[in-house]
Amino acid sequence: QPLMRSVMEAPFPALGRTISIKNFLPGSGTEVIELCRPLDSRLEHVDFESLFSSLSIRHLSRVFASLLLERRVIFIADKLSTLSKCCHATVALLYPFAWQHTYIPVLPPSMIDIVCSPTPFLIGLLSSSLPRLKELPVEEVLVVDLVNNRFLRQMEDEDSILPRKLQGALEHILEQRNELANDKEEITLNVVSEAFVRFFVEIVGHYSLFMIPAEKEEKALQREAFRKSVSSKSLRRFLEVFMETQMFGGFIQERELRKQGAKGLFEVRAQEYLETLPSEEQSGVNKFLKGLGSRMKFLHKK
Repeated sequence: QPLMRSVMEAPFPALGRTISIKNFLPGSGTEVIELCRPLDSRLEHVDFESLFSSLSIRHLSRVFASLLLERRVIFIADKLSTLSKCCHATVALLYPFAWQHTYIPVLPPSMIDIVCSPTPFLIGLLSSSLPRLKELPVEEVLVVDLVNNRFLRQMEDEDSILPRKLQGALEHILEQRNELANDKEEITLNVVSEAFVRFFVEIVGHYSLFMIPAEKEEKALQREAFRKSVSSKSLRRFLEVFMETQMFGGFIQERELRKQGAKGLFEVRAQEYLETLPSEEQSGVNKFLKGLGSRMKFLHKK
């Protein structure tokens, strides 16, 4: 096949780059197909649109907030593919942090008693298991109905977990993701990724300033100085809780033990953020949007 030959002969694109493939169609001439590789390779098998088509932005931000505090979350859907895609996409939103607890995208009905566990989890259940779930003594859990875009059970404080201005900025960008991406699926992926990375940069992007030398070429985080360095009271309150999670602990421990600096999309964005701090006078939503906007420039380049 000419198309497959063209794909095989084309150079493998670098992260974030696009290649053009020419395909000859009898009677229609030659069409040009553009293939874009995500800027971050961890996104190559993530389907954010399944998540957005199942949940409103407001509901998604509440799920995101609950996971940041390592709570128990159950997704309910009528298709295995929906559960798998939505769970996988939700976990991907946590980058540069990693979910440290029980993670079962599709839980077999015979193992449903696992949801009674007192430890944090992210679990997916088919809708057929819902009657049984309602009979179990499950406490302090967020049950998310992906079929009807609603919460079946919640803690009632999900909308007050994240710093208000940053949450508003994040939701605004997600609402505008298609316009920012020019309706290109691959680039929509980058918009979503950059939005959440920017969110975390605003929260912990200054961590490297408080890493001091320790034994054996390792480093240690000055935790209290790190938290108090943030001017926003709401952000300091959030950090006070977030810094006690295993998610944050794993993130810092990995960087404390490394002899060389961590590398990756987050570290690049954090360094760019630190370079703007001396002259940065904006705050809240405007700073978030401006910072993210500078990252979006590459989206409109071919």
